[in-house]
Amino acid sequence: MAIAENLISNNLPSVKQLQCFLAVAHELNFRRAAERLRMTQPPLTRQIKCLEAVLEIQLFSRSTHEVSLTEAGRELVIRAEKLLQELSEMKMVAPSSKKILRIGLTRTLNFELIESINEQLNKLDVSNDVETPNLTSAQLLHCLSKNTLDLVLTGEKGTGHENIVQFRWVYREPLLMAMPAMHPASLKEKVSLEDIRDLPLFWFARSANPAFYDKCESYFDRLRFPLKRVKEPDDSLVMLTHIARGKGVALMPQSKCTFNQEGLCYRELTDHESSKLNIDVYAATRLNEKRENILNAQDALCRNNLSE
Repeated sequence: MAIAENLISNNLPSVKQLQCFLAVAHELNFRRAAERLRMTQPPLTRQIKCLEAVLEIQLFSRSTHEVSLTEAGRELVIRAEKLLQELSEMKMVAPSSKKILRIGLTRTLNFELIESINEQLNKLDVSNDVETPNLTSAQLLHCLSKNTLDLVLTGEKGTGHENIVQFRWVYREPLLMAMPAMHPASLKEKVSLEDIRDLPLFWFARSANPAFYDKCESYFDRLRFPLKRVKEPDDSLVMLTHIARGKGVALMPQSKCTFNQEGLCYRELTDHESSKLNIDVYAATRLNEKRENILNAQDALCRNNLSE
């Protein structure tokens, strides 16, 4: 009883503070961490400051261009991950009259603008878990394999989980060319990579989505001309601003082409290239999944699947 009284009376870190801390620790970027948690930066910063005040330690070293963990911060990552994992397991074994479905969505796409998928998602019972939205496909599959998510929508089939995860095709997302409106090819209704070969392509690191990266690179390797790539900025709005100024082009999922700026335009790819450069979306569950509500949800999401 004395231990319980001491725990109750002490000023302890909250679960929310630890979740915010881990998001920043994993991203080492407050903006990306806020996007991952579906919140703005000011409240995220307040949560971190409150956690540092409760623990009376500094967790991050901040400069104008960089965020890094202190030694105390690195130690807390290990303890916080263990604690939150135990809480997650406690939640999974706790009796409940309601069958909650934990769905993860890849942050690569805006599912609110993909009508067929959004309609089905709105019909499903999805928990408001802060770790669920805005993750990469690789992160989602890791959560699925660790049983912290029940079903995930990924961009392409991830690798390395074949013995744990089963994939079912859901939808094919077209890619559009984000390009300078001043470029001569912008006058075309549909453009090819050869049309914009004089400009570099903003491109991402393979680790973000190896399957999609390899799919595109396989096509790039067959081009009759060299395709120059440059590293895409962390902030997509910065990248689009560069494109509007004529500094490059980008292949973007159609559902993400919502930002408008003077000097920027979006064009469809030619029929041949659109058949090669696209994102196949899969609904993935664990291979041994037997729960009816999860399998029914996967069936509902795959209902419009005519052929892979």
